[in-house]
Amino acid sequence: MTALRRRMTEDMQVLNFAPCTQFSYLYEVSRFARHFGRSPDLLGPAEIRAYCLYLIQDKHLAASSITVALSAIRCLYKVTLKRGWNFEDDIPRHRAPRKLPVVLSQQEVGQFLDAVRNLKHRVILTTCGACPRAGLRPDPWATGLRVSEAVHLKPSAIDSQRMVIRVEQGKGRKDRYVMLSPRLLELLRDYWRQTHPQVWLFPGAQPDQPVSRLTVEWACREARERSGL
Repeated sequence: MTALRRRMTEDMQVLNFAPCTQFSYLYEVSRFARHFGRSPDLLGPAEIRAYCLYLIQDKHLAASSITVALSAIRCLYKVTLKRGWNFEDDIPRHRAPRKLPVVLSQQEVGQFLDAVRNLKHRVILTTCGACPRAGLRPDPWATGLRVSEAVHLKPSAIDSQRMVIRVEQGKGRKDRYVMLSPRLLELLRDYWRQTHPQVWLFPGAQPDQPVSRLTVEWACREARERSGL
């Protein structure tokens, strides 16, 4: 690990960035440096602008991907290297186009969930009530949890007395409660009776580890194709 990479890692830890954010930012900065074949501390606004155009014109990346790359570069130069630039001019924020989401009917949502063959995956996606890759919007009786939050739920997070689900260290490293509907509670109880999860509500291949977010996203894509939506 280079000294610069170590410093940036420590800065992100001090700022309490999520581990996945730290990994993503380090990867983007490394990719930026490899593109020019030079250490980032030897690069400046001209190279950043050229790299942004490269991502847009040559790589044809989505706006969200470009936003992550520029956020990582901004963190490096503003926080770690403490460059006294006008960051709004030197590293402008990439604006994503605003589009209306494709909203499925409740019948189509049911059609999608029926196409999820694995019980655990079906319960996770039902609990989330949405799957961006499939274009689903929240079901009225689901929670709207992010997939990354749902896979890290523990059985103790389900509070049937107060009818809430406790989400620990969700987006922004914050704890919060979401409402638990009677229909979802019954579904979760049926799932628990069949599987008896211990450490994690949705365990992975190793019982002491939760199912991965990528596994659920793969199941989501497969169900979308199978459902014909």
